[in-house]
Formats: sequence, structure tokens, C-alpha cells
Amino acid sequence: MVLNKILDLFRFKLRRLGFEVIRIRSRPKWPGDKDRFEYQKQLVQFDIPAGSVVLDIGSGHYPFPLATILADLYTEETPHRAEKLVRDGRPFVVLDVHHLPFADKSIDFVCCSHVLEHAEDPAQACSELIRVAHRGYIETPTFASDMLFSWASISNHKWHIVAINNNLLFFEYSARQQKGIQSPIWRVLIQSAEDHPLQEAYYNNRDLFNVMFSWKNEFNYAVYKLDNMKKL
Repeated sequence: MVLNKILDLFRFKLRRLGFEVIRIRSRPKWPGDKDRFEYQKQLVQFDIPAGSVVLDIGSGHYPFPLATILADLYTEETPHRAEKLVRDGRPFVVLDVHHLPFADKSIDFVCCSHVLEHAEDPAQACSELIRVAHRGYIETPTFASDMLFSWASISNHKWHIVAINNNLLFFEYSARQQKGIQSPIWRVLIQSAEDHPLQEAYYNNRDLFNVMFSWKNEFNYAVYKLDNMKKL
């Protein structure tokens, strides 16, 4: 403890002189570095009973391990996905989140992770999730995540989302907001093969960089477009 305080003081004094001390070493293995479920299971209580019908919408390259059915709109390369689609033998359905080919409340649990920020009509998509499932989990990037990584423009994100209690609020990106910080520096440091203090700040606070929204039976949603129109 005393040594750490001495080192912190030393770093502070060097910083005042214009120097930054960073220990160069290989980056540690951070939760969720290669699989979203690693941080999701630490922060979310899924509580999915055995034998449940579990649908993963937008399974992409990170299929939900607890899913019994995988689904995605894109089977080939797409700017909406950073890596190749993963098919692992589970039933797979090509579908559009705006029009789900399932009967009302026929799904026990639906996972919809990093999909709704791309949706053309998030209100319709939310309506469909509520219609087909008893409960579920929705995850999207926060505005802070899109801004720092400049992912909104790279991955064609149309909305930034805020979760308040049982409400999801969708705000349409302006052209300037989509551009983010217009620098790769944050992404380079976070994804670097070498350790950097910002990696700890990011990987230990994934709930601040992702909207992590669990719901049961139904939830409320509102969409705010740039023309000031609100659609419930």
C-alpha cells in the first residue's frame, strides 16, 4: 500500500513534467475480451430454466451460449458485423427483427445483443420482441462507447439508447455524433496487445459502455428522431 502511494506520487510528479509512465507488458486476459458472455454473466442474472426455448437474435460471431435457436439477418460479410458468422450446429434461422416468424409468447427467453442500434424501426423491433417472448435481455452500445470507439459510423449504428427502469429510449444519431471522436486512439489503446491503464478502465466497467437491459413480460420504449417526432 505504501509502495503504491509512493509510485503514484512519482508518476504524478513526472506527469507534471510532461512524462507519462506506463509499464510495458503483455495485456492481461480481460473478461469479455473475446466473448461477450464472459462479462454478461458477471453482470446479469439470466436465470434461464433447463428446457427453455431460448432465441438469440443477431447471434453473429458471438452466439449466446444459453440459446437453443440462433438467428441472424446476415449470413455473409456485412458492415454490421466485425467478424464472420458463427454456426455451431444449433438450429439457425434467417430473420429480420422487425418481423419475427414466431407465434405470440412462443419463446421463453430472447437475447437481442448489439442489434437494435442498427434497426430501421426500433419501435417495431421492440414490439416484436415483446410479442414473441416471455422475457429477455437487450444489449446495445452506450453513446460513450460509440463516441470513443467511433463505432457508430464504422458499423452503421443509427441510434444511441438509454435504459431507465423498465424503459428503453432510442435517440437518432446526428451526423456529427456518428463520427465520434474521429480518432482511432481509444480503439488502438484498448485493443493493443500491450497492457495500458485504459484497458482496466474499460473492461472493468462494461455496464457503462453497454446498455444491459433485462425485461419480463413487456417493457416501455420511445423513439426520438432528429425531426423532433416521438413515436411510442
